[in-house]
Amino acid sequence: MKKIQLTLIQIDNYGPWTVTPAHRREADLQTLQAELFADLERLFSARGGLVFCTRFDNMLAISNGIDANTHRAIQESIHNRYPITLSMGIGAAETPYEAQVLATRALQRVGSSRSVERRGALVGECVIPPDEDWVQIAHVDVDHTSSMTDSRPIYDTHMLLQRVHLLLMEALSKHGALVFYTGGDNFMAPSNGVGEKELQAIIDDVQRELGVELKAGVGGGATAELAARLASQGLKEIREGRAIGRLVFKTG
Repeated sequence: MKKIQLTLIQIDNYGPWTVTPAHRREADLQTLQAELFADLERLFSARGGLVFCTRFDNMLAISNGIDANTHRAIQESIHNRYPITLSMGIGAAETPYEAQVLATRALQRVGSSRSVERRGALVGECVIPPDEDWVQIAHVDVDHTSSMTDSRPIYDTHMLLQRVHLLLMEALSKHGALVFYTGGDNFMAPSNGVGEKELQAIIDDVQRELGVELKAGVGGGATAELAARLASQGLKEIREGRAIGRLVFKTG
């Protein structure tokens, strides 16, 4: 059985920590969050993974091919350099949505996110043989945002992209997929189990609802790094006019 592996990364006791012993400066908190995300992205991507933000104090990583010992090494690297600790829950399932449910439940069972006693927990299960690592990622791109940027107030364009994000999340979650905004006019959707017909129908619905044009490259492979690279190659083929239609699937 092919499974995607997701790791929930959660800052321990973050809310209380931000106001203890006194309220910390907002700029310092924003800086910590940004630097922490960047470091985690480097650490996971060096091992074939990919990290996405949810609420900054909570992040989700596609971590196929990264075992428990390597997760522990990543935790230790962060703990040696930051004034906070991280707990991680790992889940593996046929769909990304179910994998994050398993990762979340595993972490919730060992203590609250606001507990002073839970520090650096590592729980859950990785993909276990004979199951196979498999990651499918759709890289969705919105057309013509450069012209919007040059002709509209910037916040109007931002709101439009957030509406695209919301509609994609609502539609794809019904198929067990997740969607993350990755900057610019780009979204990445871990989407194991979502076929070409389903994805095309979702894209068509969003285009009709918001009056935008979307294209997507979809990559599949044993790691997030490989799947994301193949998805980007699919997008490139569309941009260069080498594809039939605006949706390209590639596997490796």
